[in-house]
Amino acid sequence: MASKQTALRAFLIATLAGTVGAGAYGLTADTASDDTHAEGTSTTAPATMEAATSFTTADAGSCLTWQVGQDGSISNFEQADCAGEHRFEVSLREDLATYPTSEFGPEAPMPNQTRQAQLREELCGAATLRYLDGKYDPAGRYSIAPILPPADAWENGDRTMLCGLQETDRAGEPVLTSGKVADSDQARVFEAGQCVAIDASNTLTAVKCADPHQLEITSQVNLAEHFADRSPSVADQDKYLQDVCTQAAQDYLGGEEQLYRIALRPFWTTQSPASWEGGSRSVNCALMFSRPEGNFANLTGSATEGREHLRIDDAPPPERPDRRPLRSEQKAGQSTAPVAPNPEVDDPAQAPAADPAADPALAPADPVQY
Repeated sequence: MASKQTALRAFLIATLAGTVGAGAYGLTADTASDDTHAEGTSTTAPATMEAATSFTTADAGSCLTWQVGQDGSISNFEQADCAGEHRFEVSLREDLATYPTSEFGPEAPMPNQTRQAQLREELCGAATLRYLDGKYDPAGRYSIAPILPPADAWENGDRTMLCGLQETDRAGEPVLTSGKVADSDQARVFEAGQCVAIDASNTLTAVKCADPHQLEITSQVNLAEHFADRSPSVADQDKYLQDVCTQAAQDYLGGEEQLYRIALRPFWTTQSPASWEGGSRSVNCALMFSRPEGNFANLTGSATEGREHLRIDDAPPPERPDRRPLRSEQKAGQSTAPVAPNPEVDDPAQAPAADPAADPALAPADPVQY
């Protein structure tokens, strides 16, 4: 059992580690060269006079938003109230014309995607960390990205580049968010009831529960509410979350018996010390099923729909034997008559099978650290 849990924990740690760099940049610049192997791109403001004015006046602390058409076109690029919905928070305004080389002179073309990614590392990373006073979790929900001027503004000599923070979806598209990053929980978490798939690129994505997935989320837990006065170790989190996530699983399914019958196990994530210091405070409780070799089984359907609708690796959940009643239930039903000894139990003081600690199907799986 220990080796199985260790393998499962290592598998998901590797999975989550693979998602850290996903969606580091925004939309592809219209003027970028055909460098299809670049790992990320930057956002380019739309080529309109109004958008160019809004773009060139944004500074550190400003927030920006825009609309994306079905064809991927950008419109209504403008500054927005950071307390409301926006797609980008500016951490640095940089004039590439003053960059310590002649690379971005008057006749220079707009940098391609590879060069944009390099500029992000050269100019945006350290500046954004300073902007956040060092409170940034690179494994969290926000990524650092650059924004370049629209093509016509670049051709007219505008060399402004904005560095900033954004939250992206699976495709790397900036999504709407609200509030400033410094005031936000940076943890990357899912909502209760969402089903989460791990694809071939090790990306965690919320999918329809009718589609194959590996986790079904039962709750979000804000660890700061319990560890208000300190940074908890992973062991501290495990100790706290074992009971919290087992209870969350029971509440999510409607009781302990439902959890027992569905044959899934409670599971949870944890925050590393570095992520905690970077501003991530929340984790997820979930349900999962582990294969004998120690990795996740594929789930189809929601556990809330019952055994008849849930499939585990395309098969119904394994049958669960009937359980002996809890002592409390025996006493409630037989308050005056003595209870006959159960010949199947050698030690009368043994915990009943319904106890998660005594039932492997109810015992929570090892947690995973983001």
